[in-house]
Amino acid sequence: MRTDGRRTDQLRPVRLELGYTRYAEGSVLISQGNTVVLCNATVDDRVPPWMLQQTGERGWVTGEYSMLPRSTLTRNPRETTLQPRTQEIRRLIGRSLRAAVDLDRLGRRQIIVDCDVLQADGGTRTAAVTGGYVALALALRKLNAAGLTPPEALLSPVAAVSVGVVDGEAVLDLCYDEDSRAQVDMNVVMNARGRYVEIQGTSESQPFDRATLDRMLDLAAGGIGELLQVQREALGRE
Repeated sequence: MRTDGRRTDQLRPVRLELGYTRYAEGSVLISQGNTVVLCNATVDDRVPPWMLQQTGERGWVTGEYSMLPRSTLTRNPRETTLQPRTQEIRRLIGRSLRAAVDLDRLGRRQIIVDCDVLQADGGTRTAAVTGGYVALALALRKLNAAGLTPPEALLSPVAAVSVGVVDGEAVLDLCYDEDSRAQVDMNVVMNARGRYVEIQGTSESQPFDRATLDRMLDLAAGGIGELLQVQREALGRE
């Protein structure tokens, strides 16, 4: 029996609240179990400095990530210098969201997706990707409506989920208690075409075999399919 009574292949309850903040071009509050992340997408008509020498209309999508000091059981100091974990998660979010956009059709601009963890109970980076995509899609809708980008600029949706091995059994969508004692921990990002964007997997104790890897990937594919459906339904209501 899992900590919260779920089946091995069961997601935590997922909720997307669109338009959560007033000013961002795209805003989503994602709740996945007790993990809560605010995702705000900002359209910036300037590209990053390193792109200034490039020609064409290619744009950029990037992600930022932070955990609020009391998003955890005890207070964590506010980051003034980014820790390696934070930098790595930012890169993951950026890569994942860029996979959902045709940068050549975005125009000479960038979209910045800020993912701020309000409450952490495992799976914050994967929730940031899932919610961040919806915020990105909302921002692109506004660009499309203004005639600044074509609808084709938004490609296949992306979502992410954690999987792992806990007490010898492969499980989907780990909460913190499970994550903290997992023998294997993995994060998987996929698009709606069933293609992998990123796989991050680590053995925390003993090496694992191919059969275990296949089982975890099957669990991830099923969970991501459900998350993509939640995204579709939320965007359909907007």
